[in-house]
Amino acid sequence: MKLASVAILFAMSGYSMGQNPAGAPSIRGQSLIENSKAVFHAQVSKDVDALKRLLSDNFRQVGSDGRLTDTDGKSNDKDEAIDDARDGSLREFRLYGFEVLPVDDNAIIVSYDAIIRKSEGDAPAQAPRYQHLSDLWVKQGDQWRLRFRQATAVRHID
Repeated sequence: MKLASVAILFAMSGYSMGQNPAGAPSIRGQSLIENSKAVFHAQVSKDVDALKRLLSDNFRQVGSDGRLTDTDGKSNDKDEAIDDARDGSLREFRLYGFEVLPVDDNAIIVSYDAIIRKSEGDAPAQAPRYQHLSDLWVKQGDQWRLRFRQATAVRHID
């Protein structure tokens, strides 16, 4: 009887944090998938106010080149993400293959693949078209904010 109760508790805690027992995202997990999509929509539409709400003040990002985005030492990653949105460097995107990976009650990773068109860097001035991204969402008060993003270029041989 105790073993059954423990199994039910584990199943329920997995459901509440990110995945339901069938492997599909929970309501919270689906909400954070939508938040990850909203960050991209805000970048394309140059919606700076939405980015300010979605990104944590201490947001950090590792780009597809493997570097932190703070390159000038004067600004933080949130400021650079907002400046990129103002510049309209992200032109179009398609996101797919979402997975929700709960860390604890206040942190969830949303991992997914992307096809993007964005100008970036030196010649040929294009970011890799195919990327795998992982977003770390943290709960701050009653709001979920994007705290960290890691982008990895997907090579054709992968």
